[in-house]
Amino acid sequence: ALSNAKRIELLDLLTQGEKAVEALADHTSTPVKNTSAHLRVLRQARLVETRKDGTHVYYRPADAHTERFLRAFQLLGEQRLAEVRQVTTLYLDGKDALQPVDFAELRRRLHDGSATVIDVRPREEYEAGHIPGALSIPVADVRRQLKIIPKSREVIAYCRGPYCVYSLDAVTLLRKRGYRARRAGQGLPDWRLAGLKVVVGAERGVAR
Repeated sequence: ALSNAKRIELLDLLTQGEKAVEALADHTSTPVKNTSAHLRVLRQARLVETRKDGTHVYYRPADAHTERFLRAFQLLGEQRLAEVRQVTTLYLDGKDALQPVDFAELRRRLHDGSATVIDVRPREEYEAGHIPGALSIPVADVRRQLKIIPKSREVIAYCRGPYCVYSLDAVTLLRKRGYRARRAGQGLPDWRLAGLKVVVGAERGVAR
């Protein structure tokens, strides 16, 4: 089931929240027919489950074990494949000299209010599940939403996971505008797998 890179990408996207076939096709720039074929393979392997709403079919990971398996698979690739390490170094670590924020620090900063945490994933993924207290500011909207991000506190941006560049793009823009900003080293699926609280739906005061 994971012998095809596109299927890995689809499964990774589904860890952000349930999605329809059409949305998955759009996110992965893949024809709907091909996307459906890949999803059938994942379903046959019992890695995903479905529900139907009218003419739309929605997919989600089969369970938490599937998410843990995917993260372990990604970690194995990073440890064993030089190409994965090279990409990580070139596109993430190489473009950000500051140490990413780990969950221990992120929780502490949320608790004491010393940082503004922003979720830079698409809004529908935020509403499917997010870190409590995080503002929903999709990466494409960061420039437009600067007025609601205070400069008096450091900004911590998180996205889909350790290989997601949304948070890197967001902190790069924020730093150019005079903010103190860092990215989280992991994403929402990792937060959930760590047994930490996840909020579903929009929170009061979230940017629109």
